[in-house]
Amino acid sequence: MPPLPPTLSIVPFSPEHREAFFELNRAWLEASFLIEPYDLKVLKQPEEMILDQGGAIYFGLLDGEAVSTFALTPQGPGVVELNKMAVREDVQSHGIGQRLMHFMMAECRRTGVNVIELYSHSKLESALHIYRKFGFTDVALPEDCVYDRANVRMRLSLEGTE
Repeated sequence: MPPLPPTLSIVPFSPEHREAFFELNRAWLEASFLIEPYDLKVLKQPEEMILDQGGAIYFGLLDGEAVSTFALTPQGPGVVELNKMAVREDVQSHGIGQRLMHFMMAECRRTGVNVIELYSHSKLESALHIYRKFGFTDVALPEDCVYDRANVRMRLSLEGTE
């Protein structure tokens, strides 16, 4: 596969991308898992479930088309959950996930976030590889985890990192 041109732009949520948020996440969830009721609620109501809670949703655009996304959902003072991160299958392995991670970490630092948490599953090996590459470490799953499929919880402290 030839590399993609460096035209990826990362933009915040706008209503025109609401459907892309749903479709990009539906694709990976259906490929790897069943879509859980909580996923459907978040994906169908991103404003209520993420933005109205003080969170953010971003999209990676190639030539104006949304090909990737992620959300940051507040979990407490200075703590966010990185969730609903997806890269469209036909543009995976082109460094888009890594560009999103760099952007996400810079955005978290800019907004005063100290800790980023995420939930995943051990069979999502390439995602876990990227998270570990960026310094995330495994921590215990809480008993009240909202994701039935999650068997991995990771955390990254931004304090003292650049």
